[in-house]
Amino acid sequence: MNNNPDPATSASSPSFVAWLGWDWGDKEHAFCLALAESSKLEKGKIIHSAESLHGWLKQLEERLGGRPVAVALESNRGALLHVFAQYAWLSIYPVNPATSARYRKAFMVSGAKDDQPDADLLLELLRLHADRLTLWEREDEQTRQLDALTRARRDAVDRRTQCLNQLTAVLKSYYPQALELIGENLSAGVALDLLRRWPDLIALKAARPATVRAFYYKHNVRRPEAVEHRLARIAQAVALTTDAVVVSTATREMKLLIEQIKTFNKHIAEFEKEIDRDFKQHPEAGLFRELPGAGPALAPRLLAAFGTDRSRYPEPGSMQKYMGVAPVREKSGRQLWTHWRWQSPKFLRQTFVEWAGQTVVWCDWAKYYYERMKARGKKHHVILRALAFKWIRILWKCWQSRVPYREATYLESLKKRQSPNLPVAAAT
Repeated sequence: MNNNPDPATSASSPSFVAWLGWDWGDKEHAFCLALAESSKLEKGKIIHSAESLHGWLKQLEERLGGRPVAVALESNRGALLHVFAQYAWLSIYPVNPATSARYRKAFMVSGAKDDQPDADLLLELLRLHADRLTLWEREDEQTRQLDALTRARRDAVDRRTQCLNQLTAVLKSYYPQALELIGENLSAGVALDLLRRWPDLIALKAARPATVRAFYYKHNVRRPEAVEHRLARIAQAVALTTDAVVVSTATREMKLLIEQIKTFNKHIAEFEKEIDRDFKQHPEAGLFRELPGAGPALAPRLLAAFGTDRSRYPEPGSMQKYMGVAPVREKSGRQLWTHWRWQSPKFLRQTFVEWAGQTVVWCDWAKYYYERMKARGKKHHVILRALAFKWIRILWKCWQSRVPYREATYLESLKKRQSPNLPVAAAT
């Protein structure tokens, strides 16, 4: 590895007075600094603490007079990005971890790895291949806030789902009838309240039918046939086990999970309230509010995915690739295969694929496209990825022109182009 690349031959901007390679560590960070006025590299390590990080950066700012410095770090270090973003004189170039790993292997065939050589490697990538790296631009505060809230909400929903799966497993072990009596939504108030009030079948069977009926009515389960069916099911139910050890332990675990689920419910509702407020106040909301199938959960996520900086995605292909929905083709000799795009941002990819699935229900041409592909033997997730690919191209055009999507307008476009995706009903 060349530790002293010639700045004169670098593709990076000549306005930089220094280039910095930074490798994150749990306990300490390694850096490698190259000054434009010197051929020597400065290397070292900094203890991981807010005081150490900011202290070192402020010293460097004072030393260089606040003049521009380029810094490269691996793109999966989000916390560090936001630290560096506080210093206007730093230009940040995130490097995909796969890129740095392959670059390392190209020059270190032994596979050796430690923090300091990684800092050197990131510096070399920055100085010799800056034209292949993308300068990180921070989004506006409103978009960042919406993005952070939607990600936090999704994380809370996923963690609640884990608790719900655990609760289902516990109930199946000693109280399977509860799954029939509480409805499909295990996180709903009626489900959690029933389990807290009657934590096992023996307790439930001991309750008077009138008491159970009143409980269901209070929780808005008021169809007489539905309530009577559940009361009959309780009367006929037989405990899976009456082993006191099994039942007492399972009920204790169930109560723990219920409390966790109730906490998640509370905070998810608060996230959703904040997301709704911030989405309504966002200047770009009009482009995403009426999208078919988006709704209050996905519309804010789609807005945050696009943002407000139109220069970030100069053409639809750049966005399709970044979001991970554009297919990758590899060829070796006579073999050609297509696979999923690796190292793409998972949350953004999920956003578009999940929304594509909703448009199958709410959008005529998307439903028609799905049925055509299914008839050709395509798998469900393959179709949704292909549909997301199409939707990004459509939304990109709307976003760039600042014109909201209109179903009738797009169907007319499909008709003019005699597209095979035009539903039969719309063609006549």
